[in-house]
Amino acid sequence: MFDVVIVGGGAAGFFAAIHIAEARPNVKIAILERGKQVLTKVKVSGGGRCNVTHAEFNPADLASNYPRGEKELLGPFHSFATGDTIGFFEKRGIPLKIEEDGRMFPTTDSSQTIIDCFTSEAERLGVKIFRVCTVTGFENITSAKGDYWQINTTKKTYKCKKLLVSTGSNPKIWDLLQGLGHTIVSPVPSLFTFNIQDERIKNIPGISTHAEVAVLDKIKSRRNTNSASQSEILSSEGPLLITHWGMSGPAILKLSAWGAQILDSYKYEFKIRVNWVPEYHPAGLLELFLKVKQVEKKTVLRTKVLDIPKRLWANLVRASGIDDTVTWPDVTKAQLQELTTQLTQGLFFVNGKSTFKEEFVTAGGVDLKEVNFKTFESKVLSNMYFAGEVLNIDAITGGFNFQNAWTGGFLAAQGIVNSFDNT
Repeated sequence: MFDVVIVGGGAAGFFAAIHIAEARPNVKIAILERGKQVLTKVKVSGGGRCNVTHAEFNPADLASNYPRGEKELLGPFHSFATGDTIGFFEKRGIPLKIEEDGRMFPTTDSSQTIIDCFTSEAERLGVKIFRVCTVTGFENITSAKGDYWQINTTKKTYKCKKLLVSTGSNPKIWDLLQGLGHTIVSPVPSLFTFNIQDERIKNIPGISTHAEVAVLDKIKSRRNTNSASQSEILSSEGPLLITHWGMSGPAILKLSAWGAQILDSYKYEFKIRVNWVPEYHPAGLLELFLKVKQVEKKTVLRTKVLDIPKRLWANLVRASGIDDTVTWPDVTKAQLQELTTQLTQGLFFVNGKSTFKEEFVTAGGVDLKEVNFKTFESKVLSNMYFAGEVLNIDAITGGFNFQNAWTGGFLAAQGIVNSFDNT
């Protein structure tokens, strides 16, 4: 029998356990983890450096990075956000640093620093950790001595007054919660890269450039193949990385997060339109090329007119039907119009997705309408709390998914502590 059982030994679970134990040292707390290791996602985050959070300190701006959960997290971020996360780690001798893109890491550049912090704090505070302990069922028991939760596992049966579920994207746990009356939003992948086989980006992996990318409406695209008039449903601007299998980078990952459900409905087959030079619109770029044509004598291929990678420029010049030997005086207006289209309205066909490194994220989970976001307690089941990606909350890449874990873990802990005070 425990006062609190936390199912899931990940970021949110440990964060909650530490805060409950600090506030109420006499409360008996257990963490049940199905794997041999705890905090496995922390370990691989940020390429093994652990992208702890993001340097966004305004709650509204911070919440805007969550395709699912933006509205619900606004209040919680006023209670616990980036500055509080920084304070938590600094208090434990782990300073964080801000990188150019806003991502924050421990100054050690090692996720093991974060793991060691959590496990040593849990041990110091007397939190029991049970590994290789798979939950097979939850039962809400009413007895003469009071209500309690019974958690059935492959090892033992545990009982507790308060139950916190922080199992991440675990379909078996979602099934159990659904059986108890919760609504589960069907899970679909988020944060993935686009698989594209196209001569224009073939043989130039590793090239990164600033671009604007739009996902085109699949139904309307079938009716009209004119790139200028095709209807877009999502757009994003930022660094775009060309890879061996297609396209990645923040511009693509934002689209995969915000479009998670609709791209799943497309079965990951759709068109995107890429503007490799977002500072130009087609008419303005063509005007620039016609001016260059009047003064430049070299070949089009060897002239760096725009601030894009040379090999990408070369591929797009060739895709426009301009031979390597064609000079600016000899290039036709029709060829320059085609080059303008390739640069500002290039169409690419996406055929499939790839997981973004080990940082897989799933959209879906416990319906947010069924959670009290002041305490992260279930509105359906008494004395059950949630934190992390078990909820239908997910974010773009950059440390935001962990910030959701810290905020949810902290407020769930507060909710649990306050509930003990009121009994």
